Amino acid sequence: MKRRKATTGRSGSMSIWVALIVLFMAELLVYSWCRVQYVQTGFEIAEARQTGQRLTELHRKLNIEEAWLRSRERIKPIAEERGLAVSDPSKIFVLK
Repeated sequence: MKRRKATTGRSGSMSIWVALIVLFMAELLVYSWCRVQYVQTGFEIAEARQTGQRLTELHRKLNIEEAWLRSRERIKPIAEERGLAVSDPSKIFVLK
């Protein structure tokens, strides 16, 4: 009977080592997954910042283009070419 207890002790200590190894491997897998997610999120943030900068620059350019399209210097020659003229202020009536 003493021999069985000795082998049971070895078997018990072996199962503890296996459990510790499995636990360690699971911990490594979780750590690796977290690290991959961290790096992927960093890439997504960098891409979002670049997109934001691109959109800000586009917005600025569109504002400049809008100001140019609304400018009198551009509209006046087009209006004159089409036979339109600025009204005489004395001929303008305000209706209330």
